[in-house]
Amino acid sequence: QVQLVESGGGLVQAGASLRLSCAASGRTFSGYTMGWFRQAPGKERKLLATVRPSGISAYYVDSVKGRFTISRENAKNTVYLQMNSLKPEDTAVYYCAAGVGDAYDVWGQGTQVTVSS
Repeated sequence: QVQLVESGGGLVQAGASLRLSCAASGRTFSGYTMGWFRQAPGKERKLLATVRPSGISAYYVDSVKGRFTISRENAKNTVYLQMNSLKPEDTAVYYCAAGVGDAYDVWGQGTQVTVSS
């Protein structure tokens, strides 16, 4: 079973960039599809981006396409989310998750991102 720990969140101004990291423990990291999600106060958790085990195929929801980039380094058991041109509406707790296909069953504890206007 893989365990996930996110880092890299913080308070930034609109227009700034942040890079989130998700470090995984366990030898099976390279076999998982990895995803980044976020949950704003009072709202449901939403998928942002996914990357397949090979790291070649990535998917983004429209709201972050062109601003966020998901990547992974299997040798480091780490997945990243580079976030550029941040907006106040990006404020949320960000989670990484591991799964097979589109089923995610391992979650990190989350990292807070706050974007001020």
